[in-house]
Amino acid sequence: MGFDLRKHSGIININPGSVRYRCDTAPRELRMDRQRLLLLIIVFMTTLIVAGCAALLPRSSTVVNSPWKSYIEAVDAFDSVVPNKSTVNDIGKLGFNIHSTSNLKILSYVDIAVATQTLKREEVGNGIDACLRVRELCTGYVFEPQVVKSHRYGNFLLDIFNFKRETKESGWKLRATFLVVDSVVVEKFWYGEPLINLDRNIVNPLGPLQEIGNIISFPKISP
Repeated sequence: MGFDLRKHSGIININPGSVRYRCDTAPRELRMDRQRLLLLIIVFMTTLIVAGCAALLPRSSTVVNSPWKSYIEAVDAFDSVVPNKSTVNDIGKLGFNIHSTSNLKILSYVDIAVATQTLKREEVGNGIDACLRVRELCTGYVFEPQVVKSHRYGNFLLDIFNFKRETKESGWKLRATFLVVDSVVVEKFWYGEPLINLDRNIVNPLGPLQEIGNIISFPKISP
């Protein structure tokens, strides 16, 4: 007896509409819960990415090598220098070495005269006066030990696209100046920033186009 495919067509035929109908009958609440879960996952991952990228923002530091680890140590060394008594060798032992200190500035008597020209005669100390009288025999030495660190923080996307950049600076600076005649310190001055704590905020409404606008200059039209 032969096999009649038509009699058994009900077995091998599948109604696609019935399958779709059963999928469409899934509870609507279940689909909404899945959408909420997917949205939460996206928000969570985006937060992690942005927070992680913030650690990639640039950091920098400016450190002038010196024997002092803090501002107080540098000031104590400066206070130990006695004008008209301490020699170049003496201040070198305290850390103010004119031969090996990095970024040392040397002043001629002309530089010293220009810097003190606004002072009245009675305001000029004996050391400055002695320095200017011997002219070329006087030399000024400026030491500038410092430790300044800066890092950018804030929103990574706003920073990377130059819309808003927030930078924090911290550290200390000291500028110590000694006037030397015949290897003896005749006068000393100082200026210091013991606790640097600055926040710089730069906002560019045009973002990455801001710098392009600053570079492009239009020719002036004369009347």
